[in-house]
This record gives sequence, C-alpha cells and structure tokens, in this order.
Amino acid sequence: MTDASPRFRSVLDGFPAYQPGRTPVTAHGKTHKLSSNESPFAPLPSVVDVIAEAARTVNRYPDNGAQALTLAIADKFGVPATHVAVGCGSVGVAQQLLEAVGEPGAEVMYAWRSFEAYPTLADLAAAESVRVPLRGETHDLAAMADAITPRTRLIFVCTPNNPTGTVVHRTELENFLDLVPADCLVVLDEAYREYVRDEAVPDGITVYRDRPNVAVLRTFSKAYGLAGLRTGFLIGHQPVAAAVRATMLPFTVNSIAQAAAIASLAAEDELFERVELTVKERTRVREALVADGWTVPPTEANFVWLRLGEQTGKFAAACEAEGIAVRPFAAEGARVSIGTPEANDDFLALAHAFPHRNTEP
Repeated sequence: MTDASPRFRSVLDGFPAYQPGRTPVTAHGKTHKLSSNESPFAPLPSVVDVIAEAARTVNRYPDNGAQALTLAIADKFGVPATHVAVGCGSVGVAQQLLEAVGEPGAEVMYAWRSFEAYPTLADLAAAESVRVPLRGETHDLAAMADAITPRTRLIFVCTPNNPTGTVVHRTELENFLDLVPADCLVVLDEAYREYVRDEAVPDGITVYRDRPNVAVLRTFSKAYGLAGLRTGFLIGHQPVAAAVRATMLPFTVNSIAQAAAIASLAAEDELFERVELTVKERTRVREALVADGWTVPPTEANFVWLRLGEQTGKFAAACEAEGIAVRPFAAEGARVSIGTPEANDDFLALAHAFPHRNTEP
C-alpha cells in the first residue's frame, strides 16, 4: 500500500463551497431569516394537501421526464411542451445548461456581481468565466456586447439581478440581443419575475418566442414558496430544451416536488395575493431606508441591496447579534430579503441605529 491519494480535477483545489443562508441563534430567541430570499409564507393549504398525498408514493421513482409538470408549464405559458425542461431549481437547470455548452476554451459571460453560483458552475463545466462589471448596480449590456468573442457560448442576464434587485429594460435588452451572434445562447435568469412591477421590464417568455438563441429560467422556489422542494424550469426553443433534458441527472425532480409545482400553478391567483403583500412590504422597506439616509437601488425582486463596502462584515454582525440573518458579500454589500412585517420592522430598527450609511458603487 502506498501513501498516494486519489486524484481529482485541479479546479477543485480551493474550490469555494456554497454558503447557504442560515438562521442565527441568539440569547433572546427571536430570529428572522432574511438571507435566502425565501417566501415568508408557508405553502397554501391546498398545496400542502397535495404534498401529503404525494408522500404516500415515495417508495416509487418519480416520472423522470416530469411529463405532467412539463405539460402544466407549457399550458400555463402557452408554449410547446418540447420547449420546456425542468431541473433541481433554476440553479440546477443552469448547471444542466453549462454542462451542455461547457468545454475547455468555451466562454460563459455574466454581469458581476450577479448570482453567486455562476462562477462555480462555469468552473465545473470547464468553461472560462467572463465577468462584466455592473454599472449603476445593473447590467452594462453595451459592455457585455463588446466583450463577446467567437468563444462566447452562453451569456446569463439575471433580471431582476441577484443580489442588487435591478432590472434590464425592454429597449436595452432588444438592442443587446440584436448584437449577439446567433450561435451564442442568451439565458434570461428570471427567478424573481413574479415580483416585477416595472412595466418597462420585458417578460422573457415573450422575448424568447422570436429568438431561437434566447432561453428563460424560472423557479418555484421564490414566489411559489417551494424552496425546500427544489424545482425550476427552462423555456427555450426545442434544441435548447432538448440539450437541457439530455444533461439532467435521472430523477432529479422528485415526485412530491412535481405534484406541488403542478398544484401551485393551479393556485396562482391565491399565491399571487401573497406576492403582492411582499411587493408592498418591499416598497415600504426601501422607502424607509432611503428616508433614513441609505442608498438603495430600485428593486424589482423580493430583497433590497445595501452597498456597504468595508462595513459589510460589521453590518452583518450587528444584524446577527439582533437575531437577523442577512446575506453579506465581503467588502461589497448585503442583500436583505423581504420577510414578514415584524421581521422587516426589526431590520429597519437595526438599520436606523447602525452608525454608518452605505456607499455609492
């Protein structure tokens, strides 16, 4: 026997582990988890009933093709079923996409800062990341267009952008798409689409219809309140959806998740009443922060962004000491989810007492 160890890909050396949001533990016991952009509401009773019933069959494998869910999504959005692919949350579908396009020499482009999983997923797919800095806390699409090369295989446009909450408007998006080569896939990551109220923001499902190199990511984790069941989907033209299905790990979307997602689509009117409550709270929280001297970019998601620079760690620690979990990005800023009115009130009280204000980017 030798002392040699199994060999793994060099990309794993020092590979950063994903850091999920957590609920802090405090002496007084009251805590608010505002770190993961979850819905503050439990699933609807009708959806819980479906989950309970589906649990009776977990001794059986789920439908690997998620046919019933695929048909429900296709019917909801008025697209062919062959244009739909599902996965383990929108991040799982993003991984499937990158596995389909990634290889040594391929480039994957995205704004930065944007969704924190993009870099690690690109690395795992053996693709080279091209990060284009935000301008005014949102995508600089002109700079992104200039950065396209013959090696650019896929471009993520996260709108609303995570973690800043900012959006891309219709005209600027269309102008950008006109500049993207036909063999380069543009993925509109719309995980927070249901919270958008700005009428100048295009619906990606409308945009994709006439553009074969555009696809849309959506999720049941946020507005639909099913974060714990991990279900996301892509809508794109048939070759794109087929590539995503080809890279799907078998049985990725479990049977309970499929049943709950279908039930949630059927209960959208009731669910979106809850979304509207979150949107109203979002407006209240941002207006209170701005009135208190904070610089908070307009947000169309279910969170707000505070650019704190070197004060980020201190701010996150102050929040944790009061039982409030936020999502810090070291030396950049903090993302704060919109929670219940009580949670939001407690956060606003802490922000009011914090001795420093955030800085412009």
